Amino acid sequence: MKLSHFPDILRFGHKNDPFYLEFDRRRGHYSMATDHYHREYELYYLFSGQRNYFIKDDVYQVQSGDLVFIESNAVHKTSDSGAPNHERIVLYFAPSYFDDLPAEERDLLLSPFLQQFPLLRLNLQEQLQLEALFHTLLTELNEQQPGYRLRISHIASELLLYTARSFLKLESLPEQESSSVQRKISEVVRYINLHFGEPLELEELSRHFFISKSYLSRMFKQVTGFGFAEYVNLTRVKEAERLLRETDHSITHVSELAGFDNFSHFGKMFKRLTGLTPRAYRESHHPFFR
Repeated sequence: MKLSHFPDILRFGHKNDPFYLEFDRRRGHYSMATDHYHREYELYYLFSGQRNYFIKDDVYQVQSGDLVFIESNAVHKTSDSGAPNHERIVLYFAPSYFDDLPAEERDLLLSPFLQQFPLLRLNLQEQLQLEALFHTLLTELNEQQPGYRLRISHIASELLLYTARSFLKLESLPEQESSSVQRKISEVVRYINLHFGEPLELEELSRHFFISKSYLSRMFKQVTGFGFAEYVNLTRVKEAERLLRETDHSITHVSELAGFDNFSHFGKMFKRLTGLTPRAYRESHHPFFR
């Protein structure tokens, strides 16, 4: 599909809305600079180019025509695959977007985001059908004729239904062959995800996995897009968010349960990654403290 007549950047909605989207045309080499997870379900489509996509504890090679589905609160990050230039669109759906739907329809539309393998590669005919919907959506957003917001919202719902039906009748991609390095780093990530409440040092993990400290540091960044300490802090803050929302533990105890051995460091990391202090986060997300 030709997208050259669209601007490099198009946006619809805002992060606090039940639905918003981002279209970007990026030239040269690009990797996401920030840690990334959010409550919204994310539908990612790559029009052109190639990307590496780290999701939870694995890395996927994404090519043009691929759909990627990110579950709510799943840690993820895109990074450069070595090939410059790409065009992509991302649709974000808050959990509240699905609240008013009957249970059967809600489960159907959410089903693509809950698959064990989050990548879907359509055949050419279905790819063209999907891109026709995206093209109409981008045209509406770019031209902003009367009623364009309503039309975009309808197309977004249609895209969700289309992808859900595609999962029902198509098999997702067979698991990709990953290199020995990628498999090893996935093991390290899974270890961090299980043991974030314990002390985690790069040197200790390098001994545990029989890898040199410098090589582990370099390969972890190359495969996942995250620095080692960056990912550990992100995982711990994500757990702290859950505890602040779902328990009445003191903030000090939350920091300890999440794996932080220094309360000041916890506060600094939490504010950096969420934009709020732990107390402010709890007051805005825990029903008892509102």
